[in-house]
Order: sequence, then structure tokens, then C-alpha cells
Amino acid sequence: MVDVIDLSAEAREEFGKGAARRIRRADKVPAVLYANGHEPVHVTLQGHESMLALRQANALLNVKLPDGTEQLALPKQVVRHPVSGNLVHVDLLMVFRGERVSVQVPVVIIGEAVPDALVNTERNEITLNAEATNIPSRVEVSIEGLQVGSQIMVGDIALPEGAELDDDPEALVVSINAAASVEDMLETGEEAEEVVEEPEAAEGESEE
Repeated sequence: MVDVIDLSAEAREEFGKGAARRIRRADKVPAVLYANGHEPVHVTLQGHESMLALRQANALLNVKLPDGTEQLALPKQVVRHPVSGNLVHVDLLMVFRGERVSVQVPVVIIGEAVPDALVNTERNEITLNAEATNIPSRVEVSIEGLQVGSQIMVGDIALPEGAELDDDPEALVVSINAAASVEDMLETGEEAEEVVEEPEAAEGESEE
């Protein structure tokens, strides 16, 4: 399960693009905490500790607010600089103990299929419904010994205790296919050469 990570927040009193730039130059990040039925809370987070905390998928944050209170939150939207990767802005969703939330959880493939099989992964994460303080950090899917032609759907995955599926159970997660033989690759290469040559021949015919 994900760990609870403490983050300290400062009150944010300036708004607008200029203020946001000044915040980021000070190695801090503008952020908003919000939830249905609650007024949004605008704060500033420490840049380095926020960057470390948000490396973890579905990081459960314990935000220490300027008024001395604490609020659990999940990252809802994280905006990063396209070149540096530094945090630009963070939207946090307030959550409460006992509350269930819908989250996307990484899928990790373990084991090996039969020799010479080709493993195609179609989904890298699935959506689960889980208690806010008990979110799985990952779900494992074993392909150990699977034969060519085998498929694993979302609904086939064994879920961690307390988690419920909030996804399409018929969606394909991984399939085991036959690896292409040398003969197949050579044949494909020959067909590609023929496709390239045919337009040239047609062009020559038209010029005559």
C-alpha cells in the first residue's frame, strides 16, 4: 500500500502569472486543494520535497496547512515543465479517512511465458476503487508459463484486499503471441520490396 507522505504548505496570497513565476523562482510550487462541498485552499508547497513525494503513483499526502491543521490529499493533476520536468502547478484532491476513491493503479507483469513467445502488454494501469488510506501501490499480473494464445483481461486480475474493480473487466491487459520466425521476417521483407518496386514500374508505364 502507498505510504503517507508529509508535506508542509504555506499560505498563498499572490495570484496571477507573475506571482506564480516568483513562487517557482523561490523553488516552491503553487498548488490548490479542493473537494466537493469545500472551499478550495490555495497554498504554496516546497519544490524539492513535493518533487520527491509526487514520484510515487497515487501518493497519499498529509498536507500541513498554514493554520496548523492537517489534510489528507491525493494528486489530481500535476503539471511539469516540458523540458526540465520541474513542477509547475499541482492540484490536490482532499480525501478523508474511510472515504473510497477511484484511482489508476500501475500494472506490473511478473514471470515469463513459454520460450520464444511474444508478450504484448496492452494496459499499464487499471482503475480501482479503494479506501483513501489503503490504496494499492501496484497490482501484479503473472504470465509464468503461459502458452501462445493466452490472454489476461482486466477482470482476471486478482485484486488486493479491500480494492474493487472500477474498470472494464473485458479490456485486454496482456496477450501471449507467437514470435515471428526468420522465414516470416524474410517473407515480409520481400513483400515490402515488391510494394516499393511496383509504383516505379507503374510510373514508367505511364510515361510511355
